[in-house]
Amino acid sequence: AGGVEIDQLQQTIGLAGYTKNAVFVSKQQAAEEHSALIGENFMEFLGDNPLKNSIDVFLLAEFVTSEDIERIQNELMQNSFVESVNYDKPLIVLLNDNIKKISFWALVISAIFLVITIVLINNSIRLSVYAKRFTIKTMQLVGATKGFIRAPFVRQSILFGTFGALIAIFGLFGVLWALNQYFPELDIIGDVKGHVWLALFVLGAGIIISGLSTFFAIRRFLNLRSDELYY
Repeated sequence: AGGVEIDQLQQTIGLAGYTKNAVFVSKQQAAEEHSALIGENFMEFLGDNPLKNSIDVFLLAEFVTSEDIERIQNELMQNSFVESVNYDKPLIVLLNDNIKKISFWALVISAIFLVITIVLINNSIRLSVYAKRFTIKTMQLVGATKGFIRAPFVRQSILFGTFGALIAIFGLFGVLWALNQYFPELDIIGDVKGHVWLALFVLGAGIIISGLSTFFAIRRFLNLRSDELYY
Protein backbone atom coordinates (compact mmCIF):
# COMPACT_ATOMS: atom_id res chain seq x y z
CA ALA A 1 0.00 0.00 0.00
CA GLY A 2 1.16 3.51 -0.77
CA GLY A 3 1.73 6.24 1.75
CA VAL A 4 -1.53 7.98 0.86
CA GLU A 5 -3.57 4.81 1.35
CA ILE A 6 -1.88 4.14 4.69
CA ASP A 7 -2.53 7.69 5.88
CA GLN A 8 -6.17 7.47 4.84
CA LEU A 9 -6.60 4.11 6.57
CA GLN A 10 -4.95 5.39 9.76
CA GLN A 11 -7.17 8.46 9.73
CA THR A 12 -10.28 6.36 9.12
CA ILE A 13 -9.42 4.00 11.97
CA GLY A 14 -8.56 6.90 14.26
CA LEU A 15 -11.95 8.52 13.67
CA ALA A 16 -13.88 5.28 14.18
CA GLY A 17 -16.10 5.11 17.24
CA TYR A 18 -14.29 2.07 18.62
CA THR A 19 -10.77 3.53 18.47
CA LYS A 20 -8.87 5.04 21.36
CA ASN A 21 -5.71 5.54 19.33
CA ALA A 22 -4.17 4.35 16.06
CA VAL A 23 -0.39 4.43 15.60
CA PHE A 24 1.44 3.74 12.35
CA VAL A 25 4.52 1.52 12.69
CA SER A 26 6.81 1.35 9.67
CA LYS A 27 8.58 -1.88 8.80
CA GLN A 28 11.91 -0.25 9.70
CA GLN A 29 10.63 0.85 13.10
CA ALA A 30 9.16 -2.61 13.70
CA ALA A 31 12.53 -4.18 12.83
CA GLU A 32 14.35 -1.92 15.27
CA GLU A 33 11.89 -2.71 18.04
CA HIS A 34 12.10 -6.44 17.36
CA SER A 35 15.90 -6.34 17.29
CA ALA A 36 15.94 -4.51 20.61
CA LEU A 37 13.56 -7.11 22.03
CA ILE A 38 15.60 -10.17 21.02
CA GLY A 39 18.95 -8.47 21.57
CA GLU A 40 20.38 -8.94 18.08
CA ASN A 41 19.92 -7.64 14.55
CA PHE A 42 17.96 -10.39 12.84
CA MET A 43 18.16 -8.60 9.46
CA GLU A 44 21.90 -9.32 9.30
CA PHE A 45 21.07 -13.01 9.48
CA LEU A 46 18.12 -12.92 7.09
CA GLY A 47 19.57 -10.36 4.74
CA ASP A 48 16.23 -8.59 4.45
CA ASN A 49 13.43 -7.15 6.55
CA PRO A 50 10.44 -9.54 6.39
CA LEU A 51 8.23 -7.32 8.54
CA LYS A 52 5.41 -5.23 7.11
CA ASN A 53 4.12 -1.75 7.69
CA SER A 54 1.39 -1.90 10.29
CA ILE A 55 -1.05 0.16 12.29
CA ASP A 56 -1.39 -0.56 16.00
CA VAL A 57 -5.03 -0.01 16.95
CA PHE A 58 -5.93 0.62 20.58
CA LEU A 59 -9.62 0.01 21.23
CA LEU A 60 -11.92 1.60 23.75
CA ALA A 61 -12.65 -0.69 26.69
CA GLU A 62 -16.27 -1.34 25.72
CA PHE A 63 -15.18 -2.73 22.34
CA VAL A 64 -12.65 -5.22 23.70
CA THR A 65 -14.92 -8.22 23.16
CA SER A 66 -14.56 -11.17 20.82
CA GLU A 67 -17.64 -10.16 18.82
CA ASP A 68 -16.65 -6.51 18.38
CA ILE A 69 -13.05 -7.30 17.48
CA GLU A 70 -14.15 -9.88 14.93
CA ARG A 71 -16.53 -7.34 13.41
CA ILE A 72 -13.75 -4.73 13.28
CA GLN A 73 -11.41 -7.30 11.75
CA ASN A 74 -13.89 -8.10 8.98
CA GLU A 75 -14.44 -4.41 8.37
CA LEU A 76 -10.72 -3.69 8.00
CA MET A 77 -10.13 -6.72 5.80
CA GLN A 78 -12.46 -5.23 3.21
CA ASN A 79 -9.60 -2.90 2.26
CA SER A 80 -7.70 -4.56 -0.58
CA PHE A 81 -4.30 -3.38 0.66
CA VAL A 82 -4.78 -4.79 4.18
CA GLU A 83 -2.97 -8.13 4.28
CA SER A 84 -4.07 -9.26 7.75
CA VAL A 85 -5.56 -8.10 11.04
CA ASN A 86 -3.92 -9.84 13.97
CA TYR A 87 -4.87 -9.97 17.64
CA ASP A 88 -4.52 -12.43 20.51
CA LYS A 89 -7.91 -14.12 20.30
CA PRO A 90 -7.40 -16.61 23.19
CA LEU A 91 -6.31 -13.75 25.44
CA ILE A 92 -9.40 -11.72 24.56
CA VAL A 93 -11.67 -14.70 25.28
CA LEU A 94 -9.92 -15.31 28.60
CA LEU A 95 -10.10 -11.62 29.47
CA ASN A 96 -13.82 -11.42 28.73
CA ASP A 97 -14.54 -14.56 30.75
CA ASN A 98 -12.63 -13.22 33.73
CA ILE A 99 -14.35 -9.84 33.49
CA LYS A 100 -17.75 -11.54 33.50
CA LYS A 101 -16.84 -13.56 36.59
CA ILE A 102 -15.40 -10.56 38.40
CA SER A 103 -18.40 -8.41 37.44
CA PHE A 104 -20.82 -11.04 38.75
CA TRP A 105 -19.16 -11.36 42.13
CA ALA A 106 -18.64 -7.61 42.36
CA LEU A 107 -22.38 -7.19 41.77
CA VAL A 108 -23.21 -9.76 44.45
CA ILE A 109 -20.86 -8.16 46.98
CA SER A 110 -22.17 -4.69 46.12
CA ALA A 111 -25.75 -5.86 46.64
CA ILE A 112 -24.83 -7.30 50.05
CA PHE A 113 -23.13 -4.07 51.11
CA LEU A 114 -26.09 -2.07 49.80
CA VAL A 115 -28.49 -4.08 51.96
CA ILE A 116 -26.22 -3.68 54.99
CA THR A 117 -25.98 0.06 54.34
CA ILE A 118 -29.75 0.45 54.07
CA VAL A 119 -30.29 -1.48 57.30
CA LEU A 120 -27.68 0.56 59.19
CA ILE A 121 -28.99 3.89 57.92
CA ASN A 122 -32.58 2.92 58.64
CA ASN A 123 -31.79 1.75 62.18
CA SER A 124 -29.73 4.87 62.92
CA ILE A 125 -32.53 7.14 61.75
CA ARG A 126 -35.16 5.20 63.68
CA LEU A 127 -33.09 5.49 66.86
CA SER A 128 -32.67 9.23 66.29
CA VAL A 129 -36.40 9.69 65.74
CA TYR A 130 -37.21 7.44 68.70
CA ALA A 131 -35.19 9.73 70.97
CA LYS A 132 -37.41 12.63 69.86
CA ARG A 133 -40.72 10.80 69.99
CA PHE A 134 -42.05 12.89 72.90
CA THR A 135 -41.18 16.11 71.09
CA ILE A 136 -43.00 14.83 68.02
CA LYS A 137 -46.10 13.92 70.02
CA THR A 138 -46.03 17.24 71.90
CA MET A 139 -45.99 19.16 68.62
CA GLN A 140 -48.88 17.04 67.40
CA LEU A 141 -50.91 17.66 70.58
CA VAL A 142 -50.57 21.44 70.26
CA GLY A 143 -52.02 21.33 66.76
CA ALA A 144 -49.07 20.91 64.40
CA THR A 145 -49.92 18.99 61.25
CA LYS A 146 -48.14 15.79 60.33
CA GLY A 147 -46.52 17.46 57.34
CA PHE A 148 -45.26 20.36 59.47
CA ILE A 149 -43.75 17.94 62.01
CA ARG A 150 -42.27 15.66 59.39
CA ALA A 151 -40.70 18.32 57.16
CA PRO A 152 -37.70 19.40 59.31
CA PHE A 153 -36.76 15.81 60.09
CA VAL A 154 -36.88 14.81 56.43
CA ARG A 155 -34.93 17.90 55.35
CA GLN A 156 -32.23 17.25 57.92
CA SER A 157 -32.05 13.60 56.96
CA ILE A 158 -31.74 14.43 53.25
CA LEU A 159 -29.01 16.95 54.07
CA PHE A 160 -27.05 14.37 56.05
CA GLY A 161 -27.63 11.80 53.30
CA THR A 162 -26.27 14.24 50.72
CA PHE A 163 -23.16 14.97 52.77
CA GLY A 164 -22.61 11.27 53.37
CA ALA A 165 -23.00 10.50 49.67
CA LEU A 166 -20.55 13.25 48.70
CA ILE A 167 -17.99 11.89 51.15
CA ALA A 168 -18.51 8.41 49.70
CA ILE A 169 -18.11 9.74 46.15
CA PHE A 170 -14.85 11.54 46.95
CA GLY A 171 -13.56 8.46 48.75
CA LEU A 172 -14.54 6.19 45.87
CA PHE A 173 -12.90 8.37 43.24
CA GLY A 174 -9.84 8.66 45.46
CA VAL A 175 -9.54 4.87 45.43
CA LEU A 176 -10.07 4.76 41.66
CA TRP A 177 -7.41 7.42 41.17
CA ALA A 178 -4.95 5.48 43.33
CA LEU A 179 -5.65 2.28 41.39
CA ASN A 180 -5.13 4.16 38.14
CA GLN A 181 -1.73 5.31 39.39
CA TYR A 182 -0.70 1.71 40.04
CA PHE A 183 -2.33 0.28 36.91
CA PRO A 184 -2.29 3.09 34.30
CA GLU A 185 -2.75 0.63 31.45
CA LEU A 186 -6.29 -0.08 32.67
CA ASP A 187 -7.25 3.59 32.27
CA ILE A 188 -9.71 3.30 35.16
CA ILE A 189 -10.49 7.01 35.32
CA GLY A 190 -10.92 7.33 31.56
CA ASP A 191 -14.60 6.37 31.56
CA VAL A 192 -15.95 9.81 32.47
CA LYS A 193 -19.55 9.01 31.54
CA GLY A 194 -19.58 5.86 33.66
CA HIS A 195 -18.11 7.70 36.62
CA VAL A 196 -20.70 10.46 36.35
CA TRP A 197 -23.51 7.89 36.42
CA LEU A 198 -21.86 6.17 39.38
CA ALA A 199 -21.63 9.46 41.28
CA LEU A 200 -25.26 10.27 40.52
CA PHE A 201 -26.33 6.81 41.68
CA VAL A 202 -24.46 7.12 44.99
CA LEU A 203 -25.84 10.63 45.53
CA GLY A 204 -29.38 9.60 44.65
CA ALA A 205 -29.20 6.49 46.83
CA GLY A 206 -27.99 8.52 49.81
CA ILE A 207 -30.81 11.04 49.46
CA ILE A 208 -33.59 8.52 48.79
CA ILE A 209 -32.61 6.05 51.51
CA SER A 210 -32.23 8.77 54.14
CA GLY A 211 -35.42 10.55 53.14
CA LEU A 212 -37.62 7.45 52.98
CA SER A 213 -36.25 5.99 56.22
CA THR A 214 -37.00 9.24 58.04
CA PHE A 215 -40.45 9.54 56.47
CA PHE A 216 -41.56 6.09 57.60
CA ALA A 217 -39.94 6.40 61.03
CA ILE A 218 -41.74 9.70 61.67
CA ARG A 219 -45.03 8.32 60.38
CA ARG A 220 -44.87 5.47 62.86
CA PHE A 221 -44.65 7.80 65.86
CA LEU A 222 -47.23 10.19 64.46
CA ASN A 223 -49.74 7.36 64.37
CA LEU A 224 -49.09 6.20 67.94
CA ARG A 225 -51.21 7.18 70.92
CA SER A 226 -49.49 9.02 73.75
CA ASP A 227 -49.53 6.00 76.07
CA GLU A 228 -47.90 3.84 73.38
CA LEU A 229 -44.78 6.02 73.31
CA TYR A 230 -43.51 4.30 76.46
CA TYR A 231 -43.37 0.85 74.89
